Amino acid sequence: MNPATPPTASDVLAAAARIAPHAHVTPVLRSSALDAMAGCELHFKCENLQRVGAFKFRGACNAVFSLDDAEAARGIVTQSSGNHGAAVALAARLRGTHATVVAPRSTPRVKLAAIAGYGARIVPCETAQASRDATTAEVLADTGGVLVHPFNDARVIAGQGTATLELLRQAPGLDTVVAPVSGGGLLSGACIAAHASDPDIAMYGAEPLGARDAHDSLAAGERITGRIADTVCDGLRAELGSVTFPILQAHLREVLLADDTAVIRAMRLVWERLKLVVEPSAAIPLAVVLGHPQRFAGRRVGLVLSGGNVDLDAVSAMFVTS
Repeated sequence: MNPATPPTASDVLAAAARIAPHAHVTPVLRSSALDAMAGCELHFKCENLQRVGAFKFRGACNAVFSLDDAEAARGIVTQSSGNHGAAVALAARLRGTHATVVAPRSTPRVKLAAIAGYGARIVPCETAQASRDATTAEVLADTGGVLVHPFNDARVIAGQGTATLELLRQAPGLDTVVAPVSGGGLLSGACIAAHASDPDIAMYGAEPLGARDAHDSLAAGERITGRIADTVCDGLRAELGSVTFPILQAHLREVLLADDTAVIRAMRLVWERLKLVVEPSAAIPLAVVLGHPQRFAGRRVGLVLSGGNVDLDAVSAMFVTS
């Protein structure tokens, strides 16, 4: 499978079979109280309960286990603000190889600890995408490892699409799916999986106001790069890739925005009503649904809760400011 070629629905099905021995089938939860607040029927896909605490394990597992033995033996290299790095580290360990993760210095400690805990070597970089890319290129040249990009990789996108594939099987009849968007891997996979099932499903991205490059790129018809993100959603600070951008152009209804205050309020609601620990990046689908009631009124909406790796020491301060 060519990592630079957009995956197909068949690739998502193949990914589901490949990762089945390793990944969890995560539950879909409901809340009548949140339904009443939103004015629609909400179905929460709990990827915070996935291995490493995030959907990222699906894509990393598919990519790592799709390598041949010679490729895998070279080791895996990636860049990540946390969840993908932990996912690659675990997938590499399961495959019997090693991983190096280029991680921004702004990555939360809980996520760095998870990456290290799964046995990966961490190489620090600055937060900007240019620094991530340059440092990753240096590591690849030094190690000869195989790159598993966090989102701009067809193998990863196909793996992420398995979350929506499961969601649609667990909650038949959904007419809308909302997922966070950063680099676009999760949302691209969701679009491919959903529209293979039903081309009429309305696909929405949810993005922080302080990291709105996907929203603006799709509006402009070209990728916008080089911005510095400013958001509490540390997992949503990347920019769309060359593989994900055209997929979202072809499939997406709209990217909806939420500011950090709305995100933290939504995160608190998930903690209170669903009794689930989620990180800010995972709460943004609920934030945009609550912030745009006219778009979702009366609809059956699937929301991907992308991860639960929040810095617990920082939570009380987040909730106070919300």
